[in-house]
Amino acid sequence: MSEKIFELPDVGEGLVEAEIVEWKVAVGDVVSLNQPLVDIETAKAVVELPSPYAGVVRACHGEVGDVMTVGSPLFVVEVAGDTADTADTADTDLAPADSASSDDDGSAPARRTPVLVGYGVEQEDTTPARRRPRASREVATPAPVATNTVAPAPVGLAPRSTPPVRLYAKQHGLDIATVTGTGRDGLVTREDVERALTPSTPTAVMGRGGSGAAATSRFVGRDIASWRDGPLEERIPVTGVLRSMSEAMVRSAFTAPHAAVWVRVDATRTVDLLASLASHPALAGVRVSPLTVVAMAMCDGARHYPGINSSFDDEAHEVVVRRRVNLGIAANTPRGLIVPNVKGADQLDLASMAAQLNELVDRARAGTTTPEAMAGTTLTITNVGPFAVDGAVPVLPPGTGAIVAVGRIAKAPWVVDDQVVVRHVVELSMSFDHRQIDGALASQFIAHVGRFLEDPALALLLG
Repeated sequence: MSEKIFELPDVGEGLVEAEIVEWKVAVGDVVSLNQPLVDIETAKAVVELPSPYAGVVRACHGEVGDVMTVGSPLFVVEVAGDTADTADTADTDLAPADSASSDDDGSAPARRTPVLVGYGVEQEDTTPARRRPRASREVATPAPVATNTVAPAPVGLAPRSTPPVRLYAKQHGLDIATVTGTGRDGLVTREDVERALTPSTPTAVMGRGGSGAAATSRFVGRDIASWRDGPLEERIPVTGVLRSMSEAMVRSAFTAPHAAVWVRVDATRTVDLLASLASHPALAGVRVSPLTVVAMAMCDGARHYPGINSSFDDEAHEVVVRRRVNLGIAANTPRGLIVPNVKGADQLDLASMAAQLNELVDRARAGTTTPEAMAGTTLTITNVGPFAVDGAVPVLPPGTGAIVAVGRIAKAPWVVDDQVVVRHVVELSMSFDHRQIDGALASQFIAHVGRFLEDPALALLLG
């Protein structure tokens, strides 16, 4: 018998810590190879860590809510002699292929931290784990009583669901094993959990403002009580996506000198084009939205004005101009705001762009976006139109040169051939890094995007 220690790997690009979201096992449990053991949340995504060993869990380091440092022990599995080979093989699978090779001087290789395949690069960090400070005044919300759930699943057979759904159920005091999944192949969805949390007989709940059903609202990716039913003061720990967003915005605001330009555009032909494409056989099953056309316009603008697709390297004191657009899409998700990107967006046609955007947004809302999908953004779109907002001046994501905000498309009076007519109008605004992008370049780019929306069919035809 031998004990295998699993250290927290780097599951993203240089991420140095992660928060424990949910332990799926306890000390003494027998686990199999690749069995999910724990969900962790980084600044970019929720990741499910499988066991690289088969054996018995002897230790689980850290509690739910604790922040663990990459390289610190996460759990210990006791491996039987006849399964040691399997465990060693699994350990090798988590590390790069050259990790077993010797150094140039023939000495034994330095020990390396395992890395989950597809989630990042090696990270040597033996800094001990730290515990996240607890809120000084945490307000406990009574767990709703589920009255329409089904009998628990058999022991050892937990229903399939995504990490955000499991976390949502746990936050509301619901055992997800009691929920019947209605998703594909029995997947438990957020709607299934919400149905399980809703009593079959409506119950009035008294709040400070009088009687009525208790309500919740969304704030930075989590449910909070409504103004009427919430506590007088509520403290929310700054972790995960909220922490990532706050740190990135402060870093951006105090390192990049922001400037902005904006333009109002007659998007009537864009609206007409989308209406005609809605029933086109070549686009069956593909949602083509105004955002798709804006994405195409921005990529076309980058080809004409490549300086807009740039970033400022502080250390080298160089401007980095890239001739491939990784187009970031600011997505509002149940976990908060994240920005995955379409790799090589400038190489896509309209149908491919629509498909890629839809997939990115669907993955983001399902909580399955990987850290790799959010790495390397060069240019960004944020769409405030769905919130009935005309325009915005967005903050630049760090490492990018420009971000375009798209407002709602609304009917408004517009002058055409000296006549006032009703047209579909949209406002585009762009924030940019004034260290490498001046006002002239920014104005030329946003005007180009505007002209694209005014006649998208011609712009797409000319390519």
